[in-house]
Amino acid sequence: MSGAGRRLGVAAVVVGLLGLVLGLGGLAYARVGLGGAVVSSESMTPTYGPGDRIFYERTDGSEVRRGDVVLLSAPDRYGFDALVVKRVIGVGGDRVACCTGTGTAARVTVNGKPIEEPYLKGGEASGGSGIPAYDVRVPEGRLFLLGDNRGNALDSRAFLDDRGGSFADSEIRGRASDSYAVPALIGTAIMLGVVLVLVAVGLGIAARVVRRRGRAPVPVAPNWHLPA
Repeated sequence: MSGAGRRLGVAAVVVGLLGLVLGLGGLAYARVGLGGAVVSSESMTPTYGPGDRIFYERTDGSEVRRGDVVLLSAPDRYGFDALVVKRVIGVGGDRVACCTGTGTAARVTVNGKPIEEPYLKGGEASGGSGIPAYDVRVPEGRLFLLGDNRGNALDSRAFLDDRGGSFADSEIRGRASDSYAVPALIGTAIMLGVVLVLVAVGLGIAARVVRRRGRAPVPVAPNWHLPA
């Protein structure tokens, strides 16, 4: 093999492997680490409304924090397997109560401290008149979840008789992400992987052509015998 053919062959292998790593790695992470869902209710308005598409990072409840928007599956409570979107208000060990103040001045308290919730629809923390007050201690390994539209959300307040309305960590399927940077980065990695594989194919073809040319027989000069 000529030096040029060898170099092209090595480059084809290296570029091809890099392309496969980027492409397959991006596909694997997109399949395992990310998910997507379409909002079907008004319980999280104005943050998310019906028809909005949410990208989420797959994780369990042990990794989420207060204020995170999560997607969960709780068919025993909701009667269906589809994902439900809610916001984490309290984690295991927290005491969650509603509410201090009245009207738009009302605040949910966590461990005795009023929390600011700028995402609430109409600034209504309690959900309006007729919504019962609550004061619960969240069991370990569970989460207290509320909708941002407190006047129209089926959340922990609807299940207060069952462990204070809390949901198990294991019911969490992911944490919503408002950033499209991660999906965009993964898409870029997949596309770059495809391009590199195509480049590797081209380099491989070029290496083969160069090798064939290097093996071409050298013509022998004719042995002319001139008469004496």
